[in-house]
Parts: sequence; structure tokens; C-alpha cells
Amino acid sequence: MVPEINYWAVLLATLSSMVVGSIWYTPKVFGNYWMEAANVTPSGNSRDAIRPILLTLIVSFVTAWVLAGATYLSWDFYGGSFFVNALLTGIILWAGFTAARFITHDAFDGRPTGLTVLNVAHEFVTIVIMAIIIGVWPA
Repeated sequence: MVPEINYWAVLLATLSSMVVGSIWYTPKVFGNYWMEAANVTPSGNSRDAIRPILLTLIVSFVTAWVLAGATYLSWDFYGGSFFVNALLTGIILWAGFTAARFITHDAFDGRPTGLTVLNVAHEFVTIVIMAIIIGVWPA
């Protein structure tokens, strides 16, 4: 069985991740803390951000696509509300893959706990918003 995916929802979810990230990591929200904790010094050249932004866009599309497919499979198997399946699937995938891997890698990298919490929380918000978009706009 191939999951039915609404690619418009996937594209909107992809864009939502860019919006969340641009707000989350702005200096007035968590950007200053993130730069200090991650030991990041901006170069001052906006062209240096092009590659990371393009990579983020691609990875966000893959994340939204996988979430949409996994949501469809969950809904097809369990039934019920597509929206609820999207939220639960997103939260379970976030906890089992994203949060767990961030925590593990950051512990071995010796990153500050606050930085790990900040990044894991960002991913949680991103995934939940993607799940909401995908959940209200099924295939």
C-alpha cells in the first residue's frame, strides 16, 4: 500500500517550519541565547546563510512528507480522526527519533543542556505545527 499524501499540505508544512525557525531563532526570541550556547558567531555576510537555509528547506520537506505518509498509515490502520492521528504520529515520531537523537548526540558532544532543550523544543513546535497542517488537510 502506498500512502495517499496531500502535497499541498506537505509544501505548506515545509514553509511553516521555515517560519517557526525564523521566529524561534531571531535574536529577540532565542537567537542570542542559541548563538552563545552553540558558540556561533555570525559572519555578517547574508550569503553565508544561503546553504543552511536551502538544506533546511530540503530537510523540512522530507520531514513533512514522511509525517504525511506516516499519518496516513496510522489513520488507515487505527481509523478515527485523521487530525488526531496526525498529532499523535507527529509527537510519537518527534519523541522517538528527533528528541531521543538530539539528547544522545548532544550528551556525547558535551553541549549545554539548555541548548539541547532549546533545540528539542523548537523541533517539537515545528512538528506539531506541521502535524496540524497535515491533519486538517488530508489527501
